[in-house]
Amino acid sequence: METEKMKARAGLLYDANYDAELLAERTACADRLYELNLLRPSQEEERKELLRGLLGKTKEHFSIISPFHCDYGYNIEVGENFFMNFGCVILDEASVRFGDNVFIAPHCGFYTAGHPLDVEQRNRGLEYARPITVGDNVWIGAQVCVLPGVTIGEGSVIGAGSVVTKDIPPYVLAAGNPCRVIRKITEEDKKKYWK
Repeated sequence: METEKMKARAGLLYDANYDAELLAERTACADRLYELNLLRPSQEEERKELLRGLLGKTKEHFSIISPFHCDYGYNIEVGENFFMNFGCVILDEASVRFGDNVFIAPHCGFYTAGHPLDVEQRNRGLEYARPITVGDNVWIGAQVCVLPGVTIGEGSVIGAGSVVTKDIPPYVLAAGNPCRVIRKITEEDKKKYWK
């Protein structure tokens, strides 16, 4: 028999609102996040220990500033030298993978969950989940919203306030609502801030 969790992993519509297993897992995650978000910033080791127990995969050096919120935690992977500023949310009904050297500004959201357009399906608590992937060396500006199924290519920069609805190629500056490529990042960009 296929569980609702198995359906979610397969990308099918599944019962996210009334399934006992998923509700229990979200509650357990919320309890751990409550503990995490009450720790003092100086309690770095305790924070790292809680995050390593919560997230699916971490590397040696990473930082997630509180408050931080997610649904399950175990679907999130962060690379080496990962930094996420305060007020970020990850709805990790599907996998959310961040590469190495990813920097995320305050109040960003990564949402793998989506809901059917059909009102009857939506009212039954059905939703779907699509993975999000962020490549190495990506910088994401403040208040960016990344929607289900999006991949952001290596070396790209996403401008503040963007709503990323489609894949972004590597080594570009992209911004807007909906987010679109503004231009390629070039060797000239290395000289921009040196006067």
